[in-house]
Amino acid sequence: MAGTGDDDVRWLTDAEQASWRAILRGTRLLERALDDALGDAGIQLSEYEILSMLSEGPNHRLRMSELAAMVVQSRSRLTHTAKRLEDRGWVTREQCADDKRGVELVLTGGGHAAVSDIARIHVQSVRDNLVDIMSPEQFRAIGDAMAIVRDHLDPTGVSGH
Repeated sequence: MAGTGDDDVRWLTDAEQASWRAILRGTRLLERALDDALGDAGIQLSEYEILSMLSEGPNHRLRMSELAAMVVQSRSRLTHTAKRLEDRGWVTREQCADDKRGVELVLTGGGHAAVSDIARIHVQSVRDNLVDIMSPEQFRAIGDAMAIVRDHLDPTGVSGH
């Protein structure tokens, strides 16, 4: 394709292409397996991730903008997900004490009980579909590799949309 700049492209080798496709398909299949496991508990992986982050946050609360960055969701998507969790009584939205313009998502007692129960399902699924199917060295290598990707794409650690 003359004139399209293809001469400047560093195409993937066959080995790189095979690895890339394994990464892409593997991460999608893993996410689906984790989501399916949580489906029996009536919750989506994206909802569980939010509850989990809140359970680990100071006073079980996080600013919505900070939480959106942590779970790599747009603020709009997080707002919709928060509404579903709010309808279940698992979270509430409150004005930030230090900044009246900001909103915090707060884990309720019911949300804390739910995340504690659901965590068992999630952890077992992570073990069954990732951790226990490889050696500790392989699992650590994947974690190290994805940390490089994370740090490259979000060098400040506050991925915003």
